[in-house]
Amino acid sequence: MESRAQPTCPSYIGTDHFVDIHEVLPEEEEEEEGMTRMAEKARKGSNRQFKVREAKRPFRNLSRQVSLETGFSALHRETRAKDEIRVLPRSGRSFGGFDSASRVNGEARKGDFSMFKTKSTPSKQNSLLPSRKEREMESQRVDGDNGPDESVHNTVPAGRYFAALRGPELDQVKDYEDILLPKDEKWPFLLRFPIGCFGICLGLSSQAVLWRALAASPATQFLHITPFINLALWLLALAVLISVSFTYILKCIFYFEAVKREYFHPVRVNFFFAPWVVCMLLAISVPPMLAPEKLHPALWCTFMGPYFFLELKIYGQWLSGGKRRLCKVANPSSHLSVVGNFVGAILASKVGWKEAAKFLWAVGFAHYLVLFVTLYQRLPTSEALPKELHPVYSMFIAAPAAASIAWETIYGDFDGLSRTCYFIALFLYVSLVARINFFTGFGFSVAWWSYTFPMTTASVATIKYAENVPGILSKGLALALSFMSSTMVLVLLVSTLLHAFVWHTLFPNDLAIAITKRRFVKEKKPFKKTYDIRRRARQALTRHSSENKDFGGENEIC
Repeated sequence: MESRAQPTCPSYIGTDHFVDIHEVLPEEEEEEEGMTRMAEKARKGSNRQFKVREAKRPFRNLSRQVSLETGFSALHRETRAKDEIRVLPRSGRSFGGFDSASRVNGEARKGDFSMFKTKSTPSKQNSLLPSRKEREMESQRVDGDNGPDESVHNTVPAGRYFAALRGPELDQVKDYEDILLPKDEKWPFLLRFPIGCFGICLGLSSQAVLWRALAASPATQFLHITPFINLALWLLALAVLISVSFTYILKCIFYFEAVKREYFHPVRVNFFFAPWVVCMLLAISVPPMLAPEKLHPALWCTFMGPYFFLELKIYGQWLSGGKRRLCKVANPSSHLSVVGNFVGAILASKVGWKEAAKFLWAVGFAHYLVLFVTLYQRLPTSEALPKELHPVYSMFIAAPAAASIAWETIYGDFDGLSRTCYFIALFLYVSLVARINFFTGFGFSVAWWSYTFPMTTASVATIKYAENVPGILSKGLALALSFMSSTMVLVLLVSTLLHAFVWHTLFPNDLAIAITKRRFVKEKKPFKKTYDIRRRARQALTRHSSENKDFGGENEIC
């Protein structure tokens, strides 16, 4: 065979470039490869003594993907002009299974929920995921995917919840997101039982406080309310608290990894304060026939101790910065981490510890001011909150109303500061009621119980105000707010029982705890980096052109 001399450059400019199938390079290697290709084009163009012009079209990265199932190849082009994210084809399994039946060796299997069970180690989690061969096939379909192992990690960043979820309490997964568990299969009950169920206990226990105030207050003495209503509500709230606590303790025992995910959730972490607030409310509203007039201080220590250590952890995150600083994770449910200080101050005052009550009131009021300002001004650095106004926004009312009651309990007088806090709560109450349309448009859920505690707290504060400022207007306002609060609790209680025991729709699959640690799509590169690559490439192109002008005679044209 004749040996032919290999040409030193292509025969013409329009030659197609075929790219072999290869792994997707990391971002740094892609940038370096793009600069190398631009430099090669510059040298080829200068060897032909063509005038180099600045490219008008953005640099395009040409890549080929071959489907291992169909054998067809597809070319994908990415442009900076179109601001879009391409969702690459998937196998329809999503780790645990997009579908309730995932295919393994041609056989169907149901989704495995063991990855959220207690003491689930990384090796155990990997054994529950698809086999190595299947993961390799999955990685061919998803660019930029480092494998599912990282997505099972329980420490999901706070910003990831805001990016992947929406809805009243960040409990709905956005359409383009994947989850670790199957969507169309009913999960185990404990895995579907959220920490937000303690909101039911919060509403019922606060009602016990309200009806004890209505029965004992001089401002409502003309109603002749029997104390047995307080007794019935107190027993009901205690029974619900025991049931919810027992169920959630079982979830901690069997699905502790799911509990940890709820703790990392920026909204649900605040409901970990709720059980202790409920216990303190039950201690405050205990019927006189069941307990002495003055409670034992050990009761306050038992309930306030866990709350105090938990708020040290949360307030430390707010103060020290990082991904969970206050301007990043602030949301209306954060008031639960503040209002407990005022409830604890009321209980401390009732057990006779006035100084402890003043300390808790000061801590709660300081953090309430910071939280209130943060939620009002919405810093540009904060994560985007859901657009829908939802029930937890009523938590704005709870903190100032509870602060007003606590101050009156500590000092025995509804003085200027107590009235200031009360008027703030009353104004927020009216402003939210005036925008009632913003609280509609979504279905019933446990989140609706967030209405009850703020409304009840405002009613109790109004009763205290009517005691110190007697009059038709103050008494009428106290009765109106109390009636609205009790009606809301009754409606929600009936709706909850119907959804739980008749329609069986109260506890749907808790998709919020099953999101991946990061999104499995190839996102577009930042504009700044793309611009820098093109600018450096043009500089290299211009430099080579100037060099070839000086030594143009030495280069041979193909």
